[in-house]
Amino acid sequence: MAMADRKSPSGIPIDPLYRPQSGGEAAGEFPFTRGVHPTMYRGRTWTMRQYAGFGTASDTNIRFRDLLSAGQTGLSVAFDLPTQMGYDSDDPVAAGEVGRVGVAIDSVDDMAELFKEIPLDKVSTSMTINSTASILLAMYVVVAEESGIERTALRGTIQNDVLKEYVARGTYIFPVDPSLRLITDTFRFIADERMSFNPISVSGYHMREAGATAPQEIAFTFANGIEYLDRARDAGLDINKVARRLSFFFASHNDLFEEAAKFRAARRLWAKIMKERYGAEDESCRLRFHTQTGGSTLTAQQPQNNIVRVAVQSLAAILGGTQSLHSNAFDEALALPSAESARLALRTQQVLAVESGTTQTVDPLGGSYYVEALTDELELRAVAMLAEIEELGGSAEAIDRGYFQDAISRAAYDHQKGLESGAIGVIGVNTFQEKEHPEPIPTPDYSRLAALQQQSLATLRDGRDAVAVDAALGKLRVGAQGTERMMPLMIDAVRARATVGEICNVLRELWGTFKPPV
Repeated sequence: MAMADRKSPSGIPIDPLYRPQSGGEAAGEFPFTRGVHPTMYRGRTWTMRQYAGFGTASDTNIRFRDLLSAGQTGLSVAFDLPTQMGYDSDDPVAAGEVGRVGVAIDSVDDMAELFKEIPLDKVSTSMTINSTASILLAMYVVVAEESGIERTALRGTIQNDVLKEYVARGTYIFPVDPSLRLITDTFRFIADERMSFNPISVSGYHMREAGATAPQEIAFTFANGIEYLDRARDAGLDINKVARRLSFFFASHNDLFEEAAKFRAARRLWAKIMKERYGAEDESCRLRFHTQTGGSTLTAQQPQNNIVRVAVQSLAAILGGTQSLHSNAFDEALALPSAESARLALRTQQVLAVESGTTQTVDPLGGSYYVEALTDELELRAVAMLAEIEELGGSAEAIDRGYFQDAISRAAYDHQKGLESGAIGVIGVNTFQEKEHPEPIPTPDYSRLAALQQQSLATLRDGRDAVAVDAALGKLRVGAQGTERMMPLMIDAVRARATVGEICNVLRELWGTFKPPV
């Protein structure tokens, strides 16, 4: 069906874009309030990128291939805590955590197993990894290289946003300055290699999950984005080129209209920041973002209600114009999602894309008095918070002073008081409660998974060239002490089969670790 011929189920013609008779802003035009592309989902639907990862690489590979066969259009990798924190699976610190909240990746061989029989030049891959992002990117590049795939053919995103780790999530390793050095270096590497990869996904999601309000999510995310861009500019990188590879990551919670308005306000505000602060070209002012439905909104009580919550949150993200979406599985408040619940979460997006009519016209909520007012107010509040952060000296300084942490803690406390007083209602938790006798949720045998991973690691160490590993780690140590670019050194190290833990231990010895403010 041609775009101009689209009709509602009742036969009413649907215009590509509705706006006031006098004209008004169109999608794809600065400041992009109504969308980053002129046709939005009429031209192409959002990427359906379900987040998955648990146990060993082979376990997760099975789940990836199942989701791809079900119609998923992009991969999103969850890594376990030891991988995120830079410890190998046989490190005593990793005990009890191997493979629990994501897949365990110790070496480039694990990465190869993770993507076995998946064509890396045909799918895009998002990796939720931060402190060790440059190492995991190096592994991805080497897996492609050893499969005969050019770096220029790789597409995807690494989260690589360590500033929000200091604020809300906690998987930080190194102090702020060396961490930002690694991030800037990944910017340069991806640009130099002409990879179709986003070198960072500046994340408001985890701050929102920790208790931030919608305007705080916008403001704190953009403050971090500004810090990254300032560092890139200071390193001599072209802001327009960096900005076109910048992506963002937001949460979508339960209030349908405020969430949709939040995305519209964020798009407009980011465009203004890019134009006014950096003098960026219009193309570099587009806010491109991935959305995930709210994990903190899922309830263990009456968990099937979460199916409805996820549908509402997914709808809000779509009405707000997201470019990529993960919908949570309804049982994630209880355990790792089952294959069936993960497939249902994907089907939720597919129903919205195919059956709901949301893709028929651009920005369907545009012009609503309520949504436009919310859009304006959210932007104003975010601007005020950004001014406070600027007065403190920017994001890195504000983090050192505990500004973000304190603001989010206060918002989370206010929300909790609302829940306990009943001012905020949550079905099944403090209203419409039922006596429940839930069935036990089956969980994997994590001890067995950890033992398998540790055995794999031992086999790797026995079979590799120890002299080559030591030499590569020695070069990495020298480079880290100076100003050498780190990505090529990390690629050489992982190609020699150095592990995540071994690389991080070299850097810990040189740079130390971050100490949170009291």
